[in-house]
Amino acid sequence: MNCRIKEYTSQNDWTELKLWLNGRKNPENNITTQVDAIFNEVQTKGDDALVSYTQKFDCPTFTKNMLRVSAQDIEKSLTQVESADIEIFKEAIENIRAFHQKQVENSWITTQEDGTILGQMVTAIDRVGLYIPGGQEGKTPLISSILMNCIPAQVAGVKSICIISPPQKDGTINPYILAVAKLLNITEIYASGSAWAIAALGFGTETIAPCDLIAGPGNIYVATAKAKLIGSVGIDMIAGPSEILIVADKTANPAWLAADMLSQAEHDPLAAAILITTEKDLADKVQTELTKQLESLPRTDIASESLKNWGAIIVCKKLANAFELVNHIAPEHLELCIENPFEHLSKIRHAGAIFLGHHCPESIGDYFAGPNHVLPTMGTARFSSALSVQNFCKKSSIIATSKDYVQKNAHKIARMARLEGLEAHARCVEYRQNTKE
Repeated sequence: MNCRIKEYTSQNDWTELKLWLNGRKNPENNITTQVDAIFNEVQTKGDDALVSYTQKFDCPTFTKNMLRVSAQDIEKSLTQVESADIEIFKEAIENIRAFHQKQVENSWITTQEDGTILGQMVTAIDRVGLYIPGGQEGKTPLISSILMNCIPAQVAGVKSICIISPPQKDGTINPYILAVAKLLNITEIYASGSAWAIAALGFGTETIAPCDLIAGPGNIYVATAKAKLIGSVGIDMIAGPSEILIVADKTANPAWLAADMLSQAEHDPLAAAILITTEKDLADKVQTELTKQLESLPRTDIASESLKNWGAIIVCKKLANAFELVNHIAPEHLELCIENPFEHLSKIRHAGAIFLGHHCPESIGDYFAGPNHVLPTMGTARFSSALSVQNFCKKSSIIATSKDYVQKNAHKIARMARLEGLEAHARCVEYRQNTKE
């Protein structure tokens, strides 16, 4: 058996399932101490700390002049990538940009009858740093992470965007990362990784200017470093291990369902792949398919461990139970592999991204269709959303009131202030009410 089979008949069964899923929330206790030490090193030694850590973990011959990737290397990368791949990237960029353009919010101002002016001014964040994992020592460049983090920042109007990514053993950045950055007109790229790279983006060094917001995925060291910077800079989110939840009925294809479960299981031993179905026969067929497909999967060890510990096939009596469980779990990715999925869309309250129908696996959203693949995990879809243009903007309230407004409302404002024990708040409106200009 690749993963457990359970039944869900009512909300009473949720307690056991919740306890099981919460087992994924156990990071190593000593991570915070290590990140504290890294932050101290970067704050006190700057570039020298980045070079030291990079020599130790990535490239033994790394030097300070290798921190920033040269314009020549960025330009050269376009010749090191297959031209057919470049065309694929361009099409994906177009799709993702078009989707995010629809998220743009405009500033607005309204004028009341008494002349009071109220409004909201939307402005882009000044400077953003994007962390892009190297991917198995640079062998599997996470190009989609560049697309999904950079494009909404550009659409928002961010003027200064830099990328930082761990170098390969020779000190270079994978040309695919550089080529995608070039296609997006990103010219500020640094070679550094892990928590020290996040520290550099947050605090700045001699070479790297500090950023106002940091976005991008990473391991537990990166996530911990980002969490420690909350309050000093903005961050996109604290993401946990990836997860997929699939709701399937008798119309679903078991081979496709198994493939979709494995698409998340291959990410990480802590990734969760869960199928909820109304058909016991389908559950058995998916188990068989999982065994068959695992045999030829390159990351079979990772996927097998993920399925063993965090995979499940849950059998429900009816779809209503399935949707109830979906909203309890609040998954990162939700696939509705059922007949007439749009008829049931309104029953979903909590999910990072929803994929509708038998011909829409989550990998379409990961790379190409347009919506962002940076999604809330570990149940946080109950209160948070996919990365968007709004993450890279801030909003300022606009208020303009007249002398008549103060005369009419000063006593009300002063009364509210004094109820809170704030006398100076009360007096600042009363001075304007009682004295001439």
